[in-house]
Amino acid sequence: MPRSLFLLTPLATALLISSSAYADDHHHGHDHGHDHSGHAHEHDDDEHSNDKHNAYVQSDAENSINVSLVVEGIYHNRFSGDESSPAGFSHEHEGSHDHEGGHDHSGHSHDLDNGFNLGHSEVAIEGQTAHLEGKAVVSLTEDDITLEEAFIATRTLPNGLRLQAGKFLSDIGYINSRHPHAWDFVERPLVNEYLFGEHGLLDTGLQLTWSPNSTLTLGSELFQGEGEGFSRFDEGGYEDRASGPRVGTIFAKYRPDLGANKQLTLGTSAGMNRQYVRVDDHGHHAHTAEGDNWFAGLDARFNYDAEQPGYQGNWQLGAEYFYSERDLQEHVQHHDHFHAHDHYTEQQDGAYIDAIYGIAPRWEVGLRAEALGLTNKVMGTHPTAIVSEDTSWRHSAQLTWHVRDNMFVRTQLTREDFAGHDEQWVGMVQFNAAFGSHAGHNH
Repeated sequence: MPRSLFLLTPLATALLISSSAYADDHHHGHDHGHDHSGHAHEHDDDEHSNDKHNAYVQSDAENSINVSLVVEGIYHNRFSGDESSPAGFSHEHEGSHDHEGGHDHSGHSHDLDNGFNLGHSEVAIEGQTAHLEGKAVVSLTEDDITLEEAFIATRTLPNGLRLQAGKFLSDIGYINSRHPHAWDFVERPLVNEYLFGEHGLLDTGLQLTWSPNSTLTLGSELFQGEGEGFSRFDEGGYEDRASGPRVGTIFAKYRPDLGANKQLTLGTSAGMNRQYVRVDDHGHHAHTAEGDNWFAGLDARFNYDAEQPGYQGNWQLGAEYFYSERDLQEHVQHHDHFHAHDHYTEQQDGAYIDAIYGIAPRWEVGLRAEALGLTNKVMGTHPTAIVSEDTSWRHSAQLTWHVRDNMFVRTQLTREDFAGHDEQWVGMVQFNAAFGSHAGHNH
């Protein structure tokens, strides 16, 4: 039995037993939360006892630990065509850029086998004191256990400031900071996966945000630069690894007040990586592309609450666009000697738009259209030159049944029209269940 499944069984059992009242508390709809104010205590006539009780409640709120478990299973069937990468982006899934012994990506849709797959399961541990909050997320696959996130953040800095430190998902854009169980589709959007990495922009560093009011948040992040995709560094290139931090980002989120049942979020972000190294090994010689890169992006999402039972009548519309450039110098390696060649600038971008609508209290439908490589200029070799590749497209439709608040079954049909490849059709059925007091978290 795989090690992660061995550990998962007793952990799931313990969480289910500890949350035996889960079904009773959650079966009425996602708008109903826990209300602890209605719990009666027999100390109303005793002021001293009341004070002691209030102190206990405050202490308990300020020093708490919450554990949640997400279990996911995916049935995957590729009806036509073979698995492939979009034209101009295959280099982002080649080479070795793992600094800690290898990444296992079996939880991602592009690596799913036909048939049953475990998907992305995780255990999240969250805690807080009066001044700090912390979180650790452990990712569970069939073959590996990985510490996905582990960070602490302040709760009481003045003037709307918040400082976070550790390993975490960047807050650029909309989808990047959300774990798979909070997505509206089975797959990560192409633009996020191929520009930033198979886990999105995930790294170790610091984040500082400032929220002067309820409508605006400004933030900046410094990362070590040990990720993939955007911060790729292949060993065996001409350059030695520079000391960190090597990646920096800035972002802004604006949420105007549109009323109680409407929410609009507008975002913009940008980032810089000062050391990008990609090695293309041909056996008897190798080409390296080395330099720096940057990105800029826009995102928008509108949510409407119809104020009906469950999800009925609710709808949301969202979109993201990212553009990236890499300023690179080519080195060619022959017999352990590097020869510098010309400089090149690669340009790539991508976008998606999605719409979700609640057709019944526990049913939603969704559509998503994606384009990757609207601008798609990459460095080719033999001879080395900038090559313009065509745009790749993907369209998806999903139907989601929310069995209860933290459990859903999703059916999705996807059409892939990747440049340079035949049209492909993929069908998926996803089951996702969350357990624990903070099981519904987005992050």
